[in-house]
Amino acid sequence: MNAAWAFPFIFVAGMLQAAGAAMGGELNKSLGNPWLATSVSFMLVLFVTAALFACMPRPLPSVGDLAAMPWWAPLGGIVGAVAVFAGFTFIQKLGAGPVNGVTITANILASLAIDHFGLLRMEQHSMNPMRFLGAALMIGGVTLISRF
Repeated sequence: MNAAWAFPFIFVAGMLQAAGAAMGGELNKSLGNPWLATSVSFMLVLFVTAALFACMPRPLPSVGDLAAMPWWAPLGGIVGAVAVFAGFTFIQKLGAGPVNGVTITANILASLAIDHFGLLRMEQHSMNPMRFLGAALMIGGVTLISRF
């Protein structure tokens, strides 16, 4: 994908994530069980991604690629499932703004730490005053959204 499309694509993905959280909350409300709702949601994701993989099966990793992969790399989906479950469970009670705001703000704060320390094999991007100000503004903004 052309780099010029990266930010618009990510922006749309973020908008869809907000809608997805609200959809998941309704799924949880309809099914009455957040574990079942999360399972149904992930089963649909599994079927769609399996179908896409069947259509575009290349490239495939080599044995060397698999051997060089860190043990924790496949756990990203499970980590993401925690956020999905939290959204499904609390969005009806707290609202889309607070749930997504806290989720995104926590994501930003953790991402800044990952960048600053170069965790999880990420390229290091040091914390600076503007990044700190951005994080503080996120915290302030989500606090206002959550309280009012």
